[in-house]
Amino acid sequence: MIPYGRQAITEADIAAVTAVLRSDFLTQGPAVPRFEQAVAAYCGAAHGVAVNSATSALHLACLALGLGPGDWLWTSPNTFVASANCGRYCGARVDFVDIDPRTYNLDPAALATKLEAAERLGRLPKVVVPVHFAGQPCDLAAIAALARRFGFRVIEDASHAIGGRYQGEPIGNGRFSDITVFSFHPVKLITTGEGGLATTNDPALAARLARLRSHGISRDPAEMRGEILGEREAPWYYQQLELGFNYRLTDIQAALGYSQLQRLDDYVARRQRLAERYDRLLADLPLRLPYRDSAHLSALHLYPVQVPGDRRRVFDALRAAGIGVNVHYIPVHTQPDYARFGFLHGDFPVAEAYYERAISLPLYPLLTEPEQDQVVAALRDALA
Repeated sequence: MIPYGRQAITEADIAAVTAVLRSDFLTQGPAVPRFEQAVAAYCGAAHGVAVNSATSALHLACLALGLGPGDWLWTSPNTFVASANCGRYCGARVDFVDIDPRTYNLDPAALATKLEAAERLGRLPKVVVPVHFAGQPCDLAAIAALARRFGFRVIEDASHAIGGRYQGEPIGNGRFSDITVFSFHPVKLITTGEGGLATTNDPALAARLARLRSHGISRDPAEMRGEILGEREAPWYYQQLELGFNYRLTDIQAALGYSQLQRLDDYVARRQRLAERYDRLLADLPLRLPYRDSAHLSALHLYPVQVPGDRRRVFDALRAAGIGVNVHYIPVHTQPDYARFGFLHGDFPVAEAYYERAISLPLYPLLTEPEQDQVVAALRDALA
């Protein structure tokens, strides 16, 4: 089976992990801050805070921005459920904005229209989460302009997009958002096994993210409030300043991530070459190929095509031929757990129309050209 995505592990990665296993620190040691600083530097951001998953990073980002009961979070329906669930974890209400039919990202025009209506109703969102779907950057400048006008905060869900660039600058630099979240799941651009990271340029947000990932505890005297038992200066002393979580990344994972980060640009370049080759090989087939804006650099986490006719028949034929295609994504508002909030089929027609014909073809750095030829041949047969 040729999977739709998979990790690329080298001897250097194995050596990096082994070095941590032989060290004094398996967790809460030096590998995590080294990884955080390296990712932040790569993105051009002031701070990086690593956690055990991108879902955890989204949750903490919402908390750090003060999202809570009575607030609204808006995101794209064309995403994994975590982009929406993070608002619900905080007790907020969730709504969606339909997608651009070309990029499959949240549509800034649809967002503007919905914001104007929400302003009249007194239901403006506190947080908007645009998703860089498949690695294609969202129109961040347009979204940031709307954020200034309507007063919401922006969390970029860049789970698909580390290594991508918007207006020539790295995704995650925080120029157009408050916080950016990355995923390091094994099928993503680089991996820590499981893991995530948030970048921000706001030191207060970074400090709160770091505190929330570790039980809400601080050992920093400057953050402490009063004293307990008169031992504030004791070397063992700490305070729980708020209710937090155990969302820490281990040093084992951070060492793997740091090693992988050294090859990120090579991985993205390889994905670009493979995607361009798909473009050529599939040009004569009755498919809609993924759009890539030449003004920006997609990280190309996915290569989603839209097929004519019976998508299930094509999907099953590809799987039977040993091609591990997948579908990204079932629109979040159609999930049973969201139907109870009143969402209906037809609420976001562009996202639904995309989903009905979408299939993600295999794309990852270790995919060979003969394997890619096998994918294309099987797709030709399935369409025939």
